[in-house]
Amino acid sequence: MALLIGTDDGVVRSAVGTLDETERVLDADDALRVRTFDGIAFAATRSGLYRSTDGDSWTDLGVPREEVFSVVASPDGERLYAGTHPAHLYVSTDDGATWRELDGFQELPSRDEWHTPRHRNEAHLRSLGVHPDAPDRLVAGVEVGGVHVSEDRGETWTERRTGVHDDVHHVLVVGPDDYVAACGDGCYRTHDAGRSWTRLDTDVDQRYFRETIAADGRLYAAAASGAPPNWEGSRGADAALFESTDGGDSFGNVPYPGAPTEVVLAWTINDGRALAGTNEGRLLAREVDGWTTLGTISTRIRSLATLD
Repeated sequence: MALLIGTDDGVVRSAVGTLDETERVLDADDALRVRTFDGIAFAATRSGLYRSTDGDSWTDLGVPREEVFSVVASPDGERLYAGTHPAHLYVSTDDGATWRELDGFQELPSRDEWHTPRHRNEAHLRSLGVHPDAPDRLVAGVEVGGVHVSEDRGETWTERRTGVHDDVHHVLVVGPDDYVAACGDGCYRTHDAGRSWTRLDTDVDQRYFRETIAADGRLYAAAASGAPPNWEGSRGADAALFESTDGGDSFGNVPYPGAPTEVVLAWTINDGRALAGTNEGRLLAREVDGWTTLGTISTRIRSLATLD
């Protein structure tokens, strides 16, 4: 079992549970999302989308737009989706040999409102998700542009923006209708595929969420008091970790071994154990008695995935 770590400089490989020995296996700009599907690894980076069957050698899949922010495979493995910057959506039905843009994503009524001031005032398709029990339904999170849902494998789309903040960083697809959206101002949950949303972080001080993950009935989240430009200084990010055992109905702080400037940006699950990576390169693990540090690397951890 290998741990694949998305960093500012590409993908680093290590054994799961330790950072004693690491190897850079992919040189790329900002590995924003590393994911595995059916034993195949994918790295969405600012310099393209890459695939690997062994975690060592990687192939550029030639997505028409270079900056790839998100990737997901359909449950049957027949379709591979890539979300880009600017916010466009592409699909491949031949393992990445050719790509077709899903134009329906550009026809959403709010499309002209999408923007991200820090990124050339252009939005990016930050998150893509699908659930095996609803294989034709695709869930998209746009930074900054909200949550959108397709019922026909990405051909046509419906906006599900009402009640959730538009600065969407990640949408966790827990079930066919159950999603958790980590946003620049809050963490939100829906039980009806985005038709209505409930805010989960009403009783905590931190508001800036990057990603969440769930395992064994427990929801994990992390947040900061503001966006990354505010993480340095005397107060730092005021970083915190949260856990919930009731789907977010109660959402409480847990002891965090990181510094106030360290924010968890990435999560993965290995054999039921949550692993987390921070902006300062710390790798954390959830043990029976709390969170512990497994090691550090010299660059920010943007994404985590495991590969058999």
